[in-house]
Amino acid sequence: MNLNQVTVPSLDIEKAISFYSTLGLKLIVKSIPKYARFECPEGDATFSVHKVEQLAKGPGIIIYFECHDLDGEVGRLVDEGFIFEELPKDQSWLWREARLRDPDNNQIVLFSAGTNRKNPPWRLDVLN
Repeated sequence: MNLNQVTVPSLDIEKAISFYSTLGLKLIVKSIPKYARFECPEGDATFSVHKVEQLAKGPGIIIYFECHDLDGEVGRLVDEGFIFEELPKDQSWLWREARLRDPDNNQIVLFSAGTNRKNPPWRLDVLN
């Protein structure tokens, strides 16, 4: 099994397109006003937004995007006017993360984890 795509709700697809394009995703489907789909700059996964009349209540969605040069990418986005809730910070789970919100208040975590992404020291030994 492989993750193909993640879709998040949006009140305004045009704003979402602007946000995610500036974030670095490549727009591949633009079906205004209902839907947009992006390719990630690396790998095969895609990401999309779909129009809703109302956002769900509660803590919302958290989306993680891996960046090899996290600090450089955050610097670029700050220069573009993005406001971060948390600038790059080393976490106890051995990832370096920065946090911000998209126009629909979904939490975006940009991170760098190296080999700890899938193989932290506490990883379970799994028999194939």
